[in-house]
Amino acid sequence: MHSSGGKKPTSSCHVVAMPFPGRGHINPMMNLCKILASRRPDEIVITFVVTQEWLGYIGSDPKPDNIRFSSIPDVIPPEREKAADFPRFYEAVMTKMEDPFEQLLDQLEPPVTAIIGDVELRWPTAVGNRRNVPVAVVWTMSASFYTMLHRLQIFAHDRPLSADPLEHVPGLSSAHMADLRTVLHENDKRVLQLALDCISRVPKANYLLLTTVQELEPETIDYLKATFSFPVCPVGPTIPYFELKSGPNDNLQHLKWLDSQPPESVLYISLGSFLSVSNSQMDEIVSALNTSGVPFFWVARGEASRLQEKCGDKGMVVPWCDQLKVLSHSSIGGFWSHCGWNSILEALFAGVPLLTFPLFLDQVPNGSQIVNEWKNGWKIERSESEVGKVIVKKEEISELVRRFMDRESRERKRIRDRARELKGLCVQAISEGGSSDGNLDAFLQDIAK
Repeated sequence: MHSSGGKKPTSSCHVVAMPFPGRGHINPMMNLCKILASRRPDEIVITFVVTQEWLGYIGSDPKPDNIRFSSIPDVIPPEREKAADFPRFYEAVMTKMEDPFEQLLDQLEPPVTAIIGDVELRWPTAVGNRRNVPVAVVWTMSASFYTMLHRLQIFAHDRPLSADPLEHVPGLSSAHMADLRTVLHENDKRVLQLALDCISRVPKANYLLLTTVQELEPETIDYLKATFSFPVCPVGPTIPYFELKSGPNDNLQHLKWLDSQPPESVLYISLGSFLSVSNSQMDEIVSALNTSGVPFFWVARGEASRLQEKCGDKGMVVPWCDQLKVLSHSSIGGFWSHCGWNSILEALFAGVPLLTFPLFLDQVPNGSQIVNEWKNGWKIERSESEVGKVIVKKEEISELVRRFMDRESRERKRIRDRARELKGLCVQAISEGGSSDGNLDAFLQDIAK
């Protein structure tokens, strides 16, 4: 086990943060820690714990002096493809990390005064309770999806999650039920059963921190506040908005390319870092984009060079970018997204309308939330029976993209105006006196006691 850098803590408040070892969990947890650390730089020190594999990825990233890294062993050898056997990886995270984490806590100085742990690790609450240390569990998806799983967990407490279509879970609307049936139908039952087990342990925590914003999901959050006996704190958006001003890398090639495009003319595309679409679907998308005439900027990790070769002069494909910086660029007019929660928060904060293309788990209800509740985006229709196969044909995509990016259309203006309203809510929440600002302060005051 290993600790790195950071200042020698003299602070009275020593928080240990333990994210689930995946990008969609580590990023929001780190952003949350940076926000907390910057609010009380002299009173709080944070030890951010990751697996050895992740320390290799992020160990040299810039961070405040009062955040330091520590690592515990990997649960599955890094070379194993996690996407190929996600259920096995998910289970290993919940069963093999607890002991090394406890051993690490024994070595840390000064003694740990609070633990911030991911809900989906399952065990941080038990560790904190044994040591009489308060635990804040962090949920890195929407409050709505949390509530869906919470209701399902109570409902399925004494019955197996069979493949039968669920007719009704008390307290869930028919729209949420439809999303839940899709989630149950398309995901591994072991993963869902483990996720529900994680949810069942939340009541033993001392705080539930939500990465959302009170004003984005008010009814759901009020329901959760009424459900738990401890504070439920929406502290989002947990995205790196505090880094937008800085940027020695603003001379990057792709930002120069964006600078050369007209305002709101470029479609930004990112289909996630974990599970992606098939090659044949990718090719349909490329073809469609090339014929649509719409300029596009596509982030495709492993596929970037293959796709760039197939793209015409209207498009740029890169393996990586600072997503929030790109979304906030004046030339971006829309975001085609797999609807991962962190991407949605960044789109909301940047005020960019969304084209929804969910691939698995919470992305399905997230997509519905965008289209039906917030009304800041459109759905790319996929036929149910063919999830994962070539589903959306190039003709449909091309037509949809053209309409979505047509700055003169009334429909387009409607979703763009709505996207701007939602941006206002997010900015207000983190401003002084806003909902997230107040929740962060109250939480810090509480754990610093």
